[in-house]
Amino acid sequence: MTGSVAATCRYFGISRQVFYRWKNRYEEQGLDGLKDRSSRPHYSPRTTETDLVAKIIHLRQSYHFGPQKIAMYLARYHDVTISCSGVWRILKRLEMNRLPSSQRYKPHKQRWKRYEKQRPGHHVQVDVKFLAPIKDKDGKLRKHYQFTAIDDCTRLRVLRIYPRCDQKSAIAFIDYVAQRIPFTIDTIQTDNGSEFQTAFHWHVLDKGYGHTYIRPATPRLNGKVERSHRIDGEEFYRLLEGVMIDDTNQLNEKLQEWEDYYNYHRPHGGIGGRTPFEKLLDVTKA
Repeated sequence: MTGSVAATCRYFGISRQVFYRWKNRYEEQGLDGLKDRSSRPHYSPRTTETDLVAKIIHLRQSYHFGPQKIAMYLARYHDVTISCSGVWRILKRLEMNRLPSSQRYKPHKQRWKRYEKQRPGHHVQVDVKFLAPIKDKDGKLRKHYQFTAIDDCTRLRVLRIYPRCDQKSAIAFIDYVAQRIPFTIDTIQTDNGSEFQTAFHWHVLDKGYGHTYIRPATPRLNGKVERSHRIDGEEFYRLLEGVMIDDTNQLNEKLQEWEDYYNYHRPHGGIGGRTPFEKLLDVTKA
């Protein structure tokens, strides 16, 4: 020890300010005062509120929403404005910025060009989602099939579950769609499944609708209904896991609640954050 503050500072390559700061800490707290401290500021006026971070975490963990969808939900239901990049930074800080591989965006070269009909009812895509077998009251596994119709223009959907996937169910579903959908249908578009063959085809024509089949092995041509089925799995059926439902009518009641939420309350990124019903209102006003 030289007893010289200047010589000590030169030897260790520090300033006098740093020397006295460490000296005062040592005198006040002993060796504990020399331990590394957090460099985090005592006050950060632009820090995201804890409650908002909790909402972002909930939407990410429960629904696997991306930054854009999270920002839309917060703006619509919580009157909170936050940018997509702001949501992404929070997710990255929490190491939650990576979606499951099935939900990650494909490179632009691998995406199909998005199209949209300009008039409600011009094309209504219809398809079937095969559900995992459900045990009934007797413990037997029963198959269920979700029939889905989605309007190409507005994304408005009609859903119904049937115990069989055949033309009889498909015909009953089209009649159900005609009662539920709030505009005139021009054309029904389906894949080439057995449930959409001769009896179904002629029934559709008898109702005054056109019926077109997509090319075999090209599910992308029914892309909107295919994508909506993925949403059903991620946001509806996944949340029903562990819930005891052993009756088709009971399952349809739950599905009706989901259909209403999808059509009237769920914002859609593909239509600018609007709900299908809001898109329908905008189109019919124009």
